[in-house]
Amino acid sequence: MSLAVRVLIALVAGFGAGLVASTFGAATAGPIADVLQPVGTLWVSAIRMAIIPLVIAALVVGVGGARDTRTVGVLGMRGLVMFLVILAAAGVFSVAIGPVAFSGMHIDAAAAESLRQGAAQAGATAVEGAKQIPSVTQWLVDLVPVNPIKAAADGSLLPVIVFSIALGAALTKVDAKPRQALLDVMDALQSACLGVMRAVLVVAPIGVFCLAFVLAARLGFAAAGALVTYMLTVAFICTVFCVGLLYPAAAMFGGVGYLTFARAIVPAQAVAFSARSSLAAYPAMLAVGRDKLNLSEPILSFLMPLMITVFRAGVVVAQVIGAMFIAKLYGVALGPAQYATLAITSIACSFSVPGIPGGGIIMMVPVLLSVGLPAEGVGLLLAVDTFPDMFRTTTNVTADLAAAVILDRDRKSTRLNSSHGYI
Repeated sequence: MSLAVRVLIALVAGFGAGLVASTFGAATAGPIADVLQPVGTLWVSAIRMAIIPLVIAALVVGVGGARDTRTVGVLGMRGLVMFLVILAAAGVFSVAIGPVAFSGMHIDAAAAESLRQGAAQAGATAVEGAKQIPSVTQWLVDLVPVNPIKAAADGSLLPVIVFSIALGAALTKVDAKPRQALLDVMDALQSACLGVMRAVLVVAPIGVFCLAFVLAARLGFAAAGALVTYMLTVAFICTVFCVGLLYPAAAMFGGVGYLTFARAIVPAQAVAFSARSSLAAYPAMLAVGRDKLNLSEPILSFLMPLMITVFRAGVVVAQVIGAMFIAKLYGVALGPAQYATLAITSIACSFSVPGIPGGGIIMMVPVLLSVGLPAEGVGLLLAVDTFPDMFRTTTNVTADLAAAVILDRDRKSTRLNSSHGYI
C-alpha cells in the first residue's frame, strides 16, 4: 500500500474517531486529545528537524558544483518570473471565483454577531503577532544574516538560503581539491538528511491520525455553518485551482501528461496535506522530481529549496477568500478596486509569511487593513485554520512542482537551442 493511501486512510480514520469522541463530551474527548496532541506534534517536529541542514547542503552543492554560475543566475531570474505569473493567476482566479462561491451564503444576524464577538477576543493575539512582523525595509535587511547559525536556530530559512547561495557561489572560486572535498561533505549530509526524512515518513499515518483526531475532537459537530462554508470554499477553490489551472499548465508548458503529472505528485501532496508544511513535504518533492518527473539537477538542488521558502500560491488563494469571508461577516461590500487590492496585497504578503503555525493567516492583517476590513477578524479564521491550511499547503506544493516542470522544460529547450547556435 502506497504512502498516499495509508496517509489518506489515517486522515479519514482520525477525523472519524475524533468526531465520535466529541459526541461523548469534553470530559471524554479532551483527555484523549491531550494524549494524542504531543504524538502528532512530535511527528511534525521530527519531519522538519533535518530541513535546514538539508536545504543548506542542497544549495551549496547546487551552486558550488555548477559548471556555469551564470546558469544558476538565469534560472533564478526565470524562476522569479514564473513565481509571479502563478501568484498573479492565483489572485485573479480567487477574485473571480470567490464572490460567486459566497453569493449564496447568508449569515443569520445573531450568529454573525456571536462570531464577531469571538473574533474580537481571539483576534487580539493575532493582531499583536502581526505587529511583530518586520516592515518591508527590515525584511530586506534581515535577508543577509549577521549570524547564519543564529538564523538557522531561529528557523529563519530565507536568510539561511541567502547565506547558502553566497557560500556556494564563493566555493566556485576555490581551488578544485578543497572545493570538491567540501562538496563531498555536503553531498553526504544531503543524503543523510534525506535518509532521516524517509525514516520519519514511515510512521506518517500515526502522526496524521493523531493530528486529525485532535482537530475533530475539539471542533466536534458544533462548528458554525458559516465557518464550515468558509472552510469548504477554501478547499474547493484550492482544489479547482490545482486541477483546473496548475495541472493543465504543467501538461501544456512542461511537456508532462496531465494524468502523469497528477499521479506523480500524489506522494508529495499527501505529506503536505497531512503535515501542513511545505518544508515537511520537501523530501517527498525531491523524490517525485527526481524519480517520476525526471527533473534536472539544477532544478532539484537550487530552485526547489528556493520555491518552498518564498513561493506560496496557496497563501494567495486563502488570503483572498478569507478576506472575502470577513467582509461578508461584517457586512462590508467590496468593489472591483477592493478586489484588485486584495489580490495585489496578498501576493506581496505571501513572500514574507513567517515560518510559524498560522503564519499565513497572521499575515492577513495587512491584507484586511488594505481594504478597510477589521483586523480582528483574523482571530476567527485562525481558530479554524487547520482544515483550510491542509489545502493551502497542498496548493503550495502543487504549484512548486508545476513551476519546476515548466522551468525544467524551458531550461532544456534553451540549452538545446544554444548548442545548435540558435540563441
